[in-house]
Amino acid sequence: MLSVDHTPVLLDEVIKVLEPEDGKTYVDCTFGAGGYSKRMLQESKCKVIAIDRDPDVKIYADLLKKEYGDRFSFYNVSFSQLDEVLQQEGIEGGVDAIVLDLGVSSMQLDRAERGFAFSKNANLDMRMSQSGKSAHDFVNLESESTIAEVLFKFADEKFSRKIARKIINVRKDKPIETTFELAELVRSVLPGKFKGHRTDPATKTFQAIRIWVNDELQETELVLGLARNLLKVGGKLVVVTFHSTEDRIVKHFLTTHSKQKPVISRYLPEPVDKELPWFKLINSKVLIPSDEETQDNIRSRSAKLRAAVKVREE
Repeated sequence: MLSVDHTPVLLDEVIKVLEPEDGKTYVDCTFGAGGYSKRMLQESKCKVIAIDRDPDVKIYADLLKKEYGDRFSFYNVSFSQLDEVLQQEGIEGGVDAIVLDLGVSSMQLDRAERGFAFSKNANLDMRMSQSGKSAHDFVNLESESTIAEVLFKFADEKFSRKIARKIINVRKDKPIETTFELAELVRSVLPGKFKGHRTDPATKTFQAIRIWVNDELQETELVLGLARNLLKVGGKLVVVTFHSTEDRIVKHFLTTHSKQKPVISRYLPEPVDKELPWFKLINSKVLIPSDEETQDNIRSRSAKLRAAVKVREE
């Protein structure tokens, strides 16, 4: 029988920041296997609204719904539709916390057929929602300039032009079909000194393509703006990131809206209102996983937790 036993990264730290209370309403914007949601429901008699665009996670949501009834609800949509979800829930005065665990989930990586991981041979896919353009579409249909731009912008891949040129040359003869094909293609391009490196040379390329396929940075920008408006005063925004590109967006948003020293970002405009802060940072320094957690889960090693509390209304 299925159980919600997946432990998300920085779970204890997220719950410590949230301090769940009876009667409060919390939003888990990246439900996954339900680790954050279940812990919030266990810690207090609160209400949790969960969101995830991956249809495969509904089976986990059904388990929590069966156990917690009206205290839990689930929506199979993108988290950029948060405002629509709260309208459907009949919530008008805002919520008490919004939690975001950005990036790809372990479940998506571990299932070869989803085409996220180069460690498992499968058809190129990488679609979190299992709809829309896929990684296969990207490598076989996009222009050389677009491919190079995406690899550089979304993963800081300094060999983006060489990789893009190689992709174009290879696909002239036959489409690039599988994760193994794409990974080997990338490895063949990079200088010899990168071969055998601790981080596989294909890592950045797969990260960038996944971000493009799922429009992750745009989604993140949208949900951060929504969170600012949909949180109550005193409500908390808690965000876990896994790579530098998305973390820069979150850091820029929180620092500029809490009147800290702005961080230059090519993704977000400067806020129009420069008078009063919207947020107060909860932790002066970013929280990272313990040594014990990184030893138990190597994928947690790049995780960062940033959190803030809303301090003003519109």
